[in-house]
Amino acid sequence: MKRLLASYGRDDEFRAIAEQIIVEEEKKNNKVLARTLRKSLENGSSSSWPRSMKSLAPLIPFPDAAKDFVERVEPTHTTKDVVLSASNTRVFISLLKEFRRTEDIQRKGLPVRSKLLFCGPPGCGKTISAEVFAAELGLPMFGVKLDQLISSYLGETASNLRKIFDFARKQPCVLFLDEFDALARSRDDSSEHNELRRVVNSLLLFIDRLRPQGFLIAATNLDHALDSAIWRRFDEVIWFDKPDEQLISRFLRMKFRNVATAFDVTTKADELVGFSYAEIERVCIQAIKSTVIEKRKDVRERDFNAAILDERRRKAGRSRLAAQS
Repeated sequence: MKRLLASYGRDDEFRAIAEQIIVEEEKKNNKVLARTLRKSLENGSSSSWPRSMKSLAPLIPFPDAAKDFVERVEPTHTTKDVVLSASNTRVFISLLKEFRRTEDIQRKGLPVRSKLLFCGPPGCGKTISAEVFAAELGLPMFGVKLDQLISSYLGETASNLRKIFDFARKQPCVLFLDEFDALARSRDDSSEHNELRRVVNSLLLFIDRLRPQGFLIAATNLDHALDSAIWRRFDEVIWFDKPDEQLISRFLRMKFRNVATAFDVTTKADELVGFSYAEIERVCIQAIKSTVIEKRKDVRERDFNAAILDERRRKAGRSRLAAQS
């Protein structure tokens, strides 16, 4: 606090010290206070702040080197919007507790888990879990813009990678790298050229050296395509599978918690086994829209059955395309 007051009038220094205070409160699990402080700092135009704060840059000046490759992800979901298996719930709770005791653990000379790999088919909760996890940690989430990161110019992709890892080292955040297989594809794949093999070599080195102030989360739908050396670089691998009947029932209750129904939606769980969460959500939304279109107050079983048939037709079309390719 003394350093904060002493830095009055020096915008960058003031903001950096304020951020350190906020991070400390987040680690102590004082999430409400931390969020209030962060909001106040970002809304520098408030009359309670010094006049010079009105023109300040975003929280911790965003490095020019990384600005083309990462973007802020604003949270739109909470723990009420995600359904996890018991094993995944246990892992996430353990990670949260460990993060909040970072200093105590490090004082004992022990490492803190901070590099996570999410694996599983599309639509099974990897991205939403990363978002909710970041919100529970009280850390901002940044997504890597893969289309910008992978350069058409030989040698530039590895240089771009260095910039995002430098960003993750300096900025307390959750850095989310989706479609990780695009960068970490097996070097044994004969279809890949030497430049991409060099990118994987650089990626392995950067992950090894990274000691983030928050978390690095990489996610992939194609875990079988990853280079064999990637796996040991991550502190934790979390698997996201298609939900079983029990998880589907929980998901249906969650989706219809504020919606009137003329039947028990959980009786439909067995018909949705083999669907991803994203597919089940589409079924729910389509069934609810039917009541709006027909100006009814409740969802009926025929609405839900029709939505399931539509989703099965969609799945069958995708299967035919996959078979043709």
